[in-house]
Amino acid sequence: MSNGDIFVGETIGTAILILFGAGVCAAVTLRYSKARASGWVVIAFGWGFGVLAGAYTAAPLSGGHLNPAVTLGIAVDTGEWGKVWVYVLGQFAGAVTGALLCYLTYFAQFRANTHGTGATEGTAGEPVATLGVFSTIPEIRNPVANLVTEIIATVALVLPILAFGLTEGLGESGTLVLIVSLLVVGIGLSLGGPTGYAINPARDLGPRLVHTFLPIPNKGTSDWGYAWIPVAGPLIGGALAGVVYNAAF
Repeated sequence: MSNGDIFVGETIGTAILILFGAGVCAAVTLRYSKARASGWVVIAFGWGFGVLAGAYTAAPLSGGHLNPAVTLGIAVDTGEWGKVWVYVLGQFAGAVTGALLCYLTYFAQFRANTHGTGATEGTAGEPVATLGVFSTIPEIRNPVANLVTEIIATVALVLPILAFGLTEGLGESGTLVLIVSLLVVGIGLSLGGPTGYAINPARDLGPRLVHTFLPIPNKGTSDWGYAWIPVAGPLIGGALAGVVYNAAF
């Protein structure tokens, strides 16, 4: 794969991932959305379908990593580091693009978020805090616990992805991406409660940057004091998964 193919594939695939993922969060969160308050299960499946669409789209060009933690885990396992920077650059470019596309899709809903005094519950007449559409927010703010959660959840993502490669014919049959998508749904349902399961530095940091600079009414804080955790945790988890896979398999 050429550097150009990798960059284009990862940019397009990650943009689709974030469009679906941030889009389902917007659908569930924002007032005047037909999916308002439809719940966590809808969010988990929305992100899973985002992985499905993004990875299948990117796979012919780049292999469809869509996540620096996955790229890092593969590099730790294989020792091949030469193209890591291209993957990561494309992933962050795609994450920013997907977040912007989500904003445009829900532009009217974001613009309607103008009333009240800043409450976060989104009842009639109150604006909705919008960071949760773009990035993760912990339910209980405890840096150590939040970091550990992100590390564990990312190992639970990257280690199976590496192991799936041992299953003969899974990639050739075209079902590998489907299985990974279901894995992401499962992580969301089982491990997403404490922190919102970033498990992907690009998925959190790129959209957080977009949230910072977009002119969203009553958008609230972008919470940069927390932003290092959904970056560091997944990177540590991805590296640990690569080490464990290399040692055990």
